[in-house]
Amino acid sequence: MLDLLPPLNDHNLPWMDTIHPIVVHFVIAMALITFVFDLTGVVLRKPQLFEVSFWNLLFATASIFVAIIFGQVEAGLALPYGAAREILNIHSTIGWSLAAILSLMTAWRYVIRNRDTQQIPLSFLGAGGVLSLLVLVQIYLGDQLIWIYGLHTVKVVSAIREGIV
Repeated sequence: MLDLLPPLNDHNLPWMDTIHPIVVHFVIAMALITFVFDLTGVVLRKPQLFEVSFWNLLFATASIFVAIIFGQVEAGLALPYGAAREILNIHSTIGWSLAAILSLMTAWRYVIRNRDTQQIPLSFLGAGGVLSLLVLVQIYLGDQLIWIYGLHTVKVVSAIREGIV
């Protein structure tokens, strides 16, 4: 499989730098702002925010699959060591779970939107809150992989290649 890719650089990637963190920030922002707009729309009785929220949710759902594709490729090339292996596995599992949850919530929201554009059920708000918490956990795990374990950083890749780590 690796024969199909260009030579790996000093980040152990076939492209300049990691792409997953760039794409995933769109997902994070859109998923979290969806909940914020829904909550604000309910509290301030501003149903026009529900439309903005719906489109953010839709784009978050589409974007997460792009983030997962790059995340899976980059995870496969990451050379995880020690505890980073387990964190990476959990991070990957939660990522796929978030894709499923976002897809289900988008379908649910589509039905809600078609029935009544002026209200959001409290159950959907609750699900949005749970989704937001799960996104925050995912951010924490991703930050650990980069800032604590240094996956795909030049120094860590070099140390792994030299057998130091």
